[in-house]
Amino acid sequence: MESALDYWRARALLDWQIEMGADEAILDAPLDRYTLTDARPAAVPAPGAAPAVAPRPEAPDPVELARAAAAAAPDLEALAAAMDAFEPCELRRGARSTVFAAGRAGARVMLLLDPPRRDEDRAGAPVAGAGAVLLERMLGAIGLSAEAPDLEGAVYMAPVLPWRSPGDHAPDPKDLAMMRPFLERHVELAGPDLLVVMGSVACAALMDGGGLHRLRGRWAELMGRPALPIFPPARLLADPALKREAWADLLTLRARLDRPR
Repeated sequence: MESALDYWRARALLDWQIEMGADEAILDAPLDRYTLTDARPAAVPAPGAAPAVAPRPEAPDPVELARAAAAAAPDLEALAAAMDAFEPCELRRGARSTVFAAGRAGARVMLLLDPPRRDEDRAGAPVAGAGAVLLERMLGAIGLSAEAPDLEGAVYMAPVLPWRSPGDHAPDPKDLAMMRPFLERHVELAGPDLLVVMGSVACAALMDGGGLHRLRGRWAELMGRPALPIFPPARLLADPALKREAWADLLTLRARLDRPR
């Protein structure tokens, strides 16, 4: 009668156990395999091999840096200084001026404008040249002015970006997002009742639901306040046919201001 476990069967079983990871036949004490970990000793680099390079720490999020810097500003003067010193935004290195604001802080109306272009960068003002003349005429037609001595008749204005983009190209959305915490803090500190969004870049950066042509003249909510998109002076100078729509939007703004508080 043939043996139940001959040499070759025993050898095959041993080989199978080795393949399955068995490395000891007998232990001095029972082994609880449920408590084992898969820890392995650290690999020893081969002689002459380059040392392992530790991964670089991730760069801080510029939006979070902007939010912290803006939140720390107790007033508009401090906010302007924090914005001017904000290093992560590369635009500041190529601009001549940091365009912060104009008009009277505390006015009921605050204009949020497109980023400065060449004329504004040179003047250090949110609107300059022929655009500034036309804007004052537009505001004057509904009883407002950037130079008004009283807050009821005054306006305050600031661009969505304080620096000009190289070549007056459309700004990078990353720059708009990076600087938005400063703009939100700006609105908070200025405390207007109403916002007027003037310009296609400002509208695209701040408003939902479409471009300036679609949204103009329609009230929406922005930063906790009523906001009205309107064509900017530069657009009206380039296309005078739009002045009719702009006039209708200005009357919409005047009607909102005349409502009882």
